[in-house]
Amino acid sequence: MKTTLKRFWALSVVTCGILLFSGTQAMSENTASKATSDSDKDLAKTAKALFGIIPAKTAAPDKVSSAQIELGRKIFFDYRLSKDGSTTCVRCHQPQYYSTDRLPQSAGFNNNKGARNAQSILNLKYQEIVHWRNDRTSIEDQALRSFTTHLSYGNSSVEEALKRFELAGYQPLFKEAFPDSKSPLTLENAAAALGIYQRSLTTRAPFDQFLEGDIKAISAQAKKGLREFITVGCASCHNGTAIGGRTMQKFGVFQNYWNVTKSKTPDKGRQEISKKDEDLYVFKVPSLRNINETAPYFHDASANDLETAIRWMGKLQLNKDLTDDQVSLIKAFLQSLTGELPKDFRIAPTLSPQPYAGPEPL
Repeated sequence: MKTTLKRFWALSVVTCGILLFSGTQAMSENTASKATSDSDKDLAKTAKALFGIIPAKTAAPDKVSSAQIELGRKIFFDYRLSKDGSTTCVRCHQPQYYSTDRLPQSAGFNNNKGARNAQSILNLKYQEIVHWRNDRTSIEDQALRSFTTHLSYGNSSVEEALKRFELAGYQPLFKEAFPDSKSPLTLENAAAALGIYQRSLTTRAPFDQFLEGDIKAISAQAKKGLREFITVGCASCHNGTAIGGRTMQKFGVFQNYWNVTKSKTPDKGRQEISKKDEDLYVFKVPSLRNINETAPYFHDASANDLETAIRWMGKLQLNKDLTDDQVSLIKAFLQSLTGELPKDFRIAPTLSPQPYAGPEPL
């Protein structure tokens, strides 16, 4: 009986010890979990002040705005509006490539090559600068010029461009989209429609959910990468809702960029437009939204992969040799910026049945 009691008390002591240890361990894990959660919330708060949220829902457009968006969408996808039937906006901004063409240089009419890599037009709503050299005042300015430039649509005159719209059956669509206009079919109205359509193309990403307070929306690696992105200095230029697209900066702050990128012909950037010495090698700070999907990188497409681009930016812009771990973490954060393509961009519209009018419609 005494032996049995001793065994019972011994077993009780061991059991209590295990329970006490388990309880202490659970309390420790809960404390650590709460600390991590609080840290993540603080990170989200800091990030929210630096960046901005693409909302889950926006106000539905009115009847006229809807007609303008649909008109812009059709123009965006319609090759018949170019002189040789080879070019439209979507040639350089393809949905399957997240609104790029993944080419070093984009091509337009007669396969004429542009001087620089095409940037995505997604999330232009949140950007203040349109082109690499800031040589367009707005999305509408870019669209208006494209109809009669040899690098885009290639039409020889305004009259030729308008004739292509007529022959492609666009008159009713312009009347519906611009009901108060005495002459609705104009290139200015076409540019306005393209502008409102492109501003409708936004890509909400897991990062937006994180900024709203869902701290589990992005991975632990992405959170560490976000901390690195802020700490090493990337956010000093890549900020705002688009994570860029708001300022112009010199490419190669600490040394000539071509020393690192091995670019064969250095591009003078904004200086070619402004003729100012301070604008030499100055370019638009691009948006980093969907950056994981839009290789190659930089104005001259000199970086083929995201890891290389991150490493080069650290060296050229921050004078820092980022470690492999830093590069990997920052990449994880940038991947959390990939959003879902809008349906009105992912799926091409049905166009009128009229055929391409040929190179000389007048």
